[in-house]
Amino acid sequence: MPYLTECLDSLVAQTIGLDRLQVVAVDDGSTDASGAELDRYAARHPGAFTVIHQANSGGPARPFNRGLDAATGRYVFFLGADDHLGPDALRRLVEAADRWESDVVLGRVVGVNSRHIYQDIFASTRADVDLFDSPLPRSLANTKLFRRELLEKHAIRYREDLPIGSDLPFTLAACYHARRISVLADYDYYFAVRRHQATNITYLSRHADRLRTVEKTTAYVAELIPAGPRRDAVLARRFDHEIAKLLEDDLLLLDRDTQELIHAGVGQLVLTHLTEPIAAELNAETRIRLALTRDGSLDDLLAVIRQDAEVGVPPTVVEGDRSYAAYPGFRSPGGPPDACFEVTGVPDWSAKLDATALAWENDERGERVLTVTARSPHAGAAAVSAEEVPGDVTRIDGTTLRVRFRVADLLANTPATGRRRAVSAQPGAFDPAKAVGAATATGAAGAAVVRAPAVRTAKPLARRHGTGVYVITPVRDASGRLMISVVPLTVKRVAAQLRRALRR
Repeated sequence: MPYLTECLDSLVAQTIGLDRLQVVAVDDGSTDASGAELDRYAARHPGAFTVIHQANSGGPARPFNRGLDAATGRYVFFLGADDHLGPDALRRLVEAADRWESDVVLGRVVGVNSRHIYQDIFASTRADVDLFDSPLPRSLANTKLFRRELLEKHAIRYREDLPIGSDLPFTLAACYHARRISVLADYDYYFAVRRHQATNITYLSRHADRLRTVEKTTAYVAELIPAGPRRDAVLARRFDHEIAKLLEDDLLLLDRDTQELIHAGVGQLVLTHLTEPIAAELNAETRIRLALTRDGSLDDLLAVIRQDAEVGVPPTVVEGDRSYAAYPGFRSPGGPPDACFEVTGVPDWSAKLDATALAWENDERGERVLTVTARSPHAGAAAVSAEEVPGDVTRIDGTTLRVRFRVADLLANTPATGRRRAVSAQPGAFDPAKAVGAATATGAAGAAVVRAPAVRTAKPLARRHGTGVYVITPVRDASGRLMISVVPLTVKRVAAQLRRALRR
């Protein structure tokens, strides 16, 4: 609550009609009157709702399985209680599945309240998508239409030993066994909401829990898919995202025992599953940190993270045709091998930047701009973007860049629900296909996220756009990367900010 009410309203309003829709709602020991709200909708719409009340299970897997066991339709669709659907979503999804005889159908998912959703899989509508030759491994959440016959035939259920991340093996198994997977990019089907308080179970999960989850899901991938390029295509996403996130800057804040646990656990994953083709898909920062879990000590890893978080991009050592990132520990007596720091031919390394200042200014035409001053130890970084929004780049001297983002451009390219964009740099002219969050992995694309290790963030800027008011805020994420958040100013957002202020 109150997200649940909007979720239920979006189901009642589905154009497919309640006579063709069974809503199975599982109240997993809620304490915020959600159970009563479900019962109220069931009484208001008799026959359309099946409400199951149970003690809290500690995660979504058991409630999803209970709901799936109660489902009777030809298709099932999983909807989080925080989220909601577009009015015509289920009709379009079912018609597409019937027309193309698809076992799995993805409808475009958009983020609300700056929730980041990878959009590369939704570049176009396609009747047939290959699991291993598309961006689908980046989008294995369960927010899809599944043919129930497929799930029953292969006994596909959520793993209840995974308090978080249980949708990954479920969705992967369904896509692996599906005769056809289809994508619909013609409509906003699913609205994934980021709570203002960010109290989702995944947001709050500890590093140790996340490590156990990624160990189990990685083992599941290896068990399901034989070794080779197809397995690598799925595991590349696990290393690029779930495993890499265990080695972000917040590792510095953990106690020593947990740091040791993460270092050893990730090191074993790297030793067992990180192949050369997977490593080639990773950005320089990720591959260096992963290498140090296998071939370096915990202190070697922490020194690299501390350099990125507090100092910035290190120098590059060039010897003949080989290049190395001169992080602390490089060529120290008894330290890690040079291979851990090698960046030869890694395209994103030459694009690495550190933001050193942020400011709201007026440009020469009197238009409002966000000015990012950045330091580059290389001459290669020439284009900077906030994903699909290119910045106006001026090189001040050999190591300093000035990048301006027009407020009008940030607003014009933002959906009504808002968006948070990663700021990234790439060598050469701006190519939207190579921007962070675009169609290919960050390292392979040659784009590097812009870090802001010690910069003071600028204040939020409010601007009217269309019929609403939006707040634009440059922020650092949990790993010190520079983001630009554009969100609609709503009553819910103001109320959430007031609650946080009162708590402080």
